[in-house]
Amino acid sequence: MTVTVSASSMDAGPRLRAPSNRLLLGAGFMLLSALLFGIGNTAVRWASTVMDPLEVVFFRNLFSLLWMLPWALTAGAPACRAVLAERRLGPYVTRALTTLCAMSAWFYAISQIPLPTATAVSFAIPLFVAAGAALLLGERVRPRRWAAVCAGLIGVIIVLRPGAAPIDLAFLALFVHCVAAAGTVLQMRLLSRKDSSSVIVTFLGLLVTPMALVPALFVWTWPSLGTLGWLALLGGILTLGQLAMTKALSLAESSAMMPYDYARLPFTAIVAWIVFGQTMDLWGWVGALVIAGSALYTMHRDAADGRKMARSKPD
Repeated sequence: MTVTVSASSMDAGPRLRAPSNRLLLGAGFMLLSALLFGIGNTAVRWASTVMDPLEVVFFRNLFSLLWMLPWALTAGAPACRAVLAERRLGPYVTRALTTLCAMSAWFYAISQIPLPTATAVSFAIPLFVAAGAALLLGERVRPRRWAAVCAGLIGVIIVLRPGAAPIDLAFLALFVHCVAAAGTVLQMRLLSRKDSSSVIVTFLGLLVTPMALVPALFVWTWPSLGTLGWLALLGGILTLGQLAMTKALSLAESSAMMPYDYARLPFTAIVAWIVFGQTMDLWGWVGALVIAGSALYTMHRDAADGRKMARSKPD
C-alpha cells in the first residue's frame, strides 16, 4: 500500500511549469518508485506466506522507521517538537490509525488475491478521495467529476466481475483498503495546510509502528534471522519507493507525475509472474484501463481548475 497515491493529492495549488529536464528527471523518479513498490508488494506477498500479514505490517513499519530514524532525529526533530508543544498531536494519531487500517487491509488482501488484480483495484483510491473531498471537506465537485468516479467504479466491477469468482473476505479487505487510504489522503490534506511533508512522514513512522505491534502480538511467531533480513530489505525497498515518489513530486506538479504511477501495474504483473506465476486476464486489464482513465481525468481536471483559480486571483 502506499500511501503513494496519497501524495498525489497533497498539492494545494499549481506550481510553475517545470523545465523539460525537471519533468524527465521527475518521470524517472516516478518510474523508479513504481518499480520499487511493485517489488515491495511482491515481497509482502512472500512474507505473508511465512507469517501472518498483521505481523508483516509491524515489521514493515519497524524497519522503515529504522531506515528513516537518522533523518528523523536530525532534520525532522525541531518541527516535530513544535507540533508537540502546540498540542496538535491528535490529528496525527487519527491519521496513523487510518494508515494502519489501510496497510493491514492491503497486506491481507495481497496475501490472498493475485497482485496484479489487487493493484488494478487500488488505482480507484483517487476516486474515493474525490468523493470524500466533496462529502467530508465540503469541496465543490462538478457533475463530470462524479461521472469520472462512477466510471472508475465500473472499472472496479469489470476487474472483479462479481459472479465470476466469489467475493470473499479478501475482496472486502481490498475495498476497506481503498476507503481507508482515501481517508488518509484527506487527513493529509488537512495536516499539510500547517505542517511540512517531512513532519507528516516522521510522525507517521513514530505512531504507526507501536500501533501495529498491538494486533501483531495476537498472531505473533518469532521470525528466523533470514526472514528478519528479508523484512529489513522489504522496509528499505518501500522506504526508497516513498522517497523516490516524494522526490518526483518535488520536481513537477502531481498532475504531470502521477500518470507514471500507473506503471506499477505492468511492473507488478511482471514481477508477480516471475515469482509466483500470477497473471491477470484480459477483462482485468480492460477494467484497469477504465479505472486509470477515470483517475487521470480527475487529476487533469484538478490541475486545470487549479490553474484557472490561480489566474483569477488578483496579484
